[in-house]
Amino acid sequence: MTSSSLPSVSIVVPVMNEEQTITRLAEEVVAVADAQDGFRLVDLHFIDDGSNDATWERICEAAGADLRVRGIRLRRNFGKATALQIGAEAAAGDIIVTMDGDLQDDPRELPRFVAAVLAGDDVVSGWKRTRHDPLGKTLPSKVFNAITAWASSIPLHDFNCGYKAYRREVFEAVHLYGELHRFVPVLAHACGFRIGEIEVTHHPRRFGHSKYGARRFLRGLLDLFTVMTVTRYARKPGHLFGAGGLVLGALGTLVLAWLSVQWLLGHAIGERPLLQLGVLLVLVGMQLLMFGLLAELMISRDRDSPSAALVRERCGERLSSTTRNDAPERALRQ
Repeated sequence: MTSSSLPSVSIVVPVMNEEQTITRLAEEVVAVADAQDGFRLVDLHFIDDGSNDATWERICEAAGADLRVRGIRLRRNFGKATALQIGAEAAAGDIIVTMDGDLQDDPRELPRFVAAVLAGDDVVSGWKRTRHDPLGKTLPSKVFNAITAWASSIPLHDFNCGYKAYRREVFEAVHLYGELHRFVPVLAHACGFRIGEIEVTHHPRRFGHSKYGARRFLRGLLDLFTVMTVTRYARKPGHLFGAGGLVLGALGTLVLAWLSVQWLLGHAIGERPLLQLGVLLVLVGMQLLMFGLLAELMISRDRDSPSAALVRERCGERLSSTTRNDAPERALRQ
């Protein structure tokens, strides 16, 4: 099989204040890619998500050593999901692999991820079965994963794992923002994509510190509620609000109808609390119906975010490589 006929792979690495890991990670990824013959690495994107150390300088140095290494620097910290979205839009490969930039993910797992995608899965999620993290990080993660697996009915063990592989079509169907990066399997599953999982090696963190904590755990649960609502009602928000509105409106109408009969029979109803309840139910029901109609109007509009406007600068790419069809050269700069 010739090099050009091999599956094309892009790697996206969102980073923030990882100046000590960039050079080594780039070298390891390139070395693994060059030592195998199962896929063709077309680009390795480091997305600098608002670092305030020398991360960007290290990225540019890595891009100067290999034409396949690219850097994208965001204007400020927008979050991991936005960084991944921008990286995926810039990637040229048919298979996109995402990994963390702290050296805890092992680049030697790359061939296994690619093989799993080629075997039929659209999303392949890593499972850090043996973790080298403090209890304050692993325990909330286990609780979060259990809740997410139960709520989504997707039997994954590690939604939080940043080491994943995707067919390009997944990122074309799913738009990420905020902190929805950990829910890509849920969003992809709702679009009909096939989800898989493989165990991966997890190394201890040698540089920097973890950015995961109790606050992110709580935000993750709120995001889970958002995702479950979006996946069920994204295309039909009128059903979410309309169902409740119809039920409340119907109850209010029944109450008012019964009170009307009582009034016709000569009973006083003017100061009865039930009259106020009936009117309130009808009004709330009408409001919910209106919310549903407004939501339907909102989703009918194009709400794609201008990702290019969030980028401050780029490095390691030529103007001709801004389109997907212009694959970068594999040769090292001399």
